[in-house]
Amino acid sequence: MRLALAGDTMLGRKVGERLEFDPPQSLLAPELVEIVREADLCVVNLECCISERGKRFPGRVFHFRAPPIAVEVLTHLGVDCVTLANNHALDFGPDGLADTLRHLHAAGISCAGAGADVQEARAPVVLDKDGFRLGVVAVTDHPHEYAAAVDRPGVAFADLAREGVPDWLVETIGRSAADAVLLAPHWGPNMQAEPVEHVRAAAPALLEAGATLIAGHSAHVFQGVAPRVLYDLGDFLDDYAVEPKLRNDLGLLFFVELDGDRLEAIPLKLEYTHTRLAEGDDAEWIRRRFIAASAAFGIEATLEDGRIVTTWR
Repeated sequence: MRLALAGDTMLGRKVGERLEFDPPQSLLAPELVEIVREADLCVVNLECCISERGKRFPGRVFHFRAPPIAVEVLTHLGVDCVTLANNHALDFGPDGLADTLRHLHAAGISCAGAGADVQEARAPVVLDKDGFRLGVVAVTDHPHEYAAAVDRPGVAFADLAREGVPDWLVETIGRSAADAVLLAPHWGPNMQAEPVEHVRAAAPALLEAGATLIAGHSAHVFQGVAPRVLYDLGDFLDDYAVEPKLRNDLGLLFFVELDGDRLEAIPLKLEYTHTRLAEGDDAEWIRRRFIAASAAFGIEATLEDGRIVTTWR
C-alpha cells in the first residue's frame, strides 16, 4: 500500500489568477503527475480555501482563496484526501470554508481537520483502498482564532506549544478504526530548517496515542525523517517568495509503503505557480539536505535512480 504525501499546496493568489487563462493541468508537470499516480492513495495539505465568497478574516497578513476550478488541479493529480487544519482554511471566513468543503466533496476528495463545528473538524477520515483502511487525523497549532467550537465552524486546533497534546487528540487517534493512522499536524513556525522544541516534544506522545505515521507541515521547507515521523513535508505548489538560504522553492514528494517500511523521496522544483521534477544542481542540493537532515535523527538514506530511499520506522 503506497501512500503519496505532499506538503503545503496553495492554489490561491497568483496561482488562482493563472487559472483564469491556463488549464488546471498546466500547474503540474505531466511527468510529476504520472509519478504521483503510482501511489494507491495521495494526501496533501490544502493551504487555502476554495471559494468565490467570504470576507477577509481581520488581522491576518495573507489571505489565500482559490477559484472553484482549482479543485481540478487536485483531481488531475489524483488526490484522495486533503488536510484543512492549517492557518489559511478560514482566510475568508465561514463562507469560504463552507464552499471549500462543498467543492471538495463534489469532486470526491475527502478532507480532514476542518468542519461546520468542533466535532466535525476533529473527526478522523478513513480512506478505503482495496480493503486497506487508512485513518487521517489533522490538527493545527495556529492560529487559535480559526479554532472550531460547538457552535462555530473552523479547524481542529491544539495549542501544542503551551499546553502539549490534548486529551481529545489522543482519543481521536485512538478511535480511528483503521489498518494505519496518518496524523497530519500543521505545527511550528515558518522557515525552520529543523523541528522546533514543542514539535519534537509532541511527536512521541502522538505516536504513543496510536499514530502509525506523522507527516507534518508549516515550515515551508522540508525537514528530515525520524522513525515514524516526517517532521515537515515542505511546500508543493505556490507563488511564494524564495528564501535564498532555506530554498523553499526546492521540495520533495514522498512515497511511504504502509505495509512495509520503505520511504522514497523525489526532488521537486517549485517554479512560480508551477511544480516539476528537480534536475541538476537543484536535485543534488535537495538530496544532500534531506540525507543530512535525516542522519541527524539516526536515519540513513541512499540514492536509487534519482530517488532518495530510506526507511520510515
